[in-house]
Order: sequence, then C-alpha cells, then structure tokens
Amino acid sequence: MVNLLLNENMKIYQRLRTWLLIIGLVLTTVAFLIAQQYSVKPTQIANADWQTNMQQQIQNDKTQLANMNRGADWKTHVTSRINTNQYHLDHQIPPTEETLWGNMLNAANLMIVVSVMTVIIAADSVAGEFTDGTVKLLLIRPSSRSKILLSKYIATFTFSILLFIILFITAFVVSGILHGFTNVNAPYVYASSDTIAHETSIVKHAISTYLYQCIQMVMTVTLAFMISTVSRSSSIAIALSVGIMFAGSSIVGFLSQYNWAKYYLFENTDLTQYLTGSPNIAGMTLSFSIIVIISYFVIFNLLSWLVFRKKDVTA
Repeated sequence: MVNLLLNENMKIYQRLRTWLLIIGLVLTTVAFLIAQQYSVKPTQIANADWQTNMQQQIQNDKTQLANMNRGADWKTHVTSRINTNQYHLDHQIPPTEETLWGNMLNAANLMIVVSVMTVIIAADSVAGEFTDGTVKLLLIRPSSRSKILLSKYIATFTFSILLFIILFITAFVVSGILHGFTNVNAPYVYASSDTIAHETSIVKHAISTYLYQCIQMVMTVTLAFMISTVSRSSSIAIALSVGIMFAGSSIVGFLSQYNWAKYYLFENTDLTQYLTGSPNIAGMTLSFSIIVIISYFVIFNLLSWLVFRKKDVTA
C-alpha cells in the first residue's frame, strides 16, 4: 500500500501542471487580498471614524425598514445588521473587516479555487489512466483493485489538504503584511437567525470557517473522483465535476424555499451556516447535515469501488 501511495503521489507532483496550479493558487490569493485592501467604495468612510460610519448605516437601515417592504427575509437581514452594528457601538468594538482575521474570512471564499484545482487532479486520477492506456500496467501488479483505487483517492485527498494549507498560510501572511499582526484576538460580532447579536472569538470563527469549508471541498473532490472512475474520459470527468460543483452551489438559494431540499447535498455541505445559527432551511441542524454528508460520501465511494472493480480494461 505504501508503494502504491508513493507511486500515485509521484504521478501528481512530477507533472508541471500540478506546480502551475500551486503557483496559481498563491498568486490568486495574493491578488485577491490586495484587491480587497485597495478597492474603494463610494460611500466608504475612513476607518478611523468607524463609529460615525456605523451610526449612519444604522440610520439608513432604520429608514429603509420604515419606508420599504421587501419581505420577511429582507427585514430579518436588515434587522440583524442594525443589531450587529449597534452591538459594535455599545461595546466599542471596531469592525473586524480591517483586521488580519477579518481579511482572512474574505480569503475563505477562495476555497472554491482549491476545490476546482483538486477536481482537475481527481478527475484525471482514474479516467486519465484509461485515456492514456496505463491502467493495464497498473492492474498487472499483485495489489488488488480496491487498494489501487484507495491509494488514488488518498493521494488526491492529500493534494487537496496541501492546497488548503497553502491557501491558509498565504492568506495569513499576506493579511498580516497588509493589516499588521496586531489585534489577532479581536472579538467577532454576528447576528443569529433571531436577529440577536452575539460575540465570539475572531480566531475561533475564522479557523472554524476554513475547516467547515473543507467539508464542501472534500465532498466535491469525492464527487469528482467518482465521476472519474465511472467515466473513461478525463476531459468529460473534469467538465462534469466542475459543472456540477458550480451548478450545485448556484441553485442552493433557489431550493431553500422547499423543505425537501434539505436532503440535497449542496444544501448541507456549507457548514458555515451553523456558525451564526442561520441554516439555509428552517429545521436543519448540524447533526442532520453531517448525516446527509456521510450518506452521500458513502454512496459516492461505494459507487466508485463497485465500478472500478468491474470495469473492463481490455478495450
């Protein structure tokens, strides 16, 4: 098994494409954070006068609530923002957006880039062997097909962890350079689904956000690996995996109005919804989402295993 893992990792890291993906992730992270730092909003007020900024925002939101009616969800969103800003003012807590960890929360959105890059590797892991015809050489070894498939999955999963670590370290270093390595223990204020403001550690919230985002990445990679195993074409596997990933995420908001949608995979993979106590669908809980995710995980891997064991390699 060790030799199989070494062989699969060698296949991944000896390719120029892999290192271009890693360099691309670093450059994308740096560019994203610098753009966030120097983007200018028309209504932005100097950070030194954040109290005035929040007071004005509260007044604007109250005026909108009094004069506009856009539905219950909109009212909840605006009320939550009012309560959050008021909590900042009452407790003299500066906004966390302009801190190291606040900036890293923005960088967490780049986890989708990590997912796409890993999907490219995962989709090519098995399908690429059939496309190149090297699967025959692989299967003449004494190792079972199950071990071969497991080694490919572990190697792909390890690559995704490497990209995650690179993203986190790069975001931390760049954010520290841009905002300084001070106020790392600043509190984070958020509003739960009942619009009540709460306070927690910004470090805990940021790390939890990244770790929860990893769940979505793992499921996306597992889905890509399953499609790679079923398909004989790496290009089709990559196209389908990336397409399903983006399509699945984009229709989450639309499906949230239906109660049955809570069984949909991508309604559950974003576990960050539970950090603020605001699930996508009323009644969903963290334990429920974990059960749904595990169920899909088992199904994807079982399907990969069954197909790979039975797949004909003589063609």
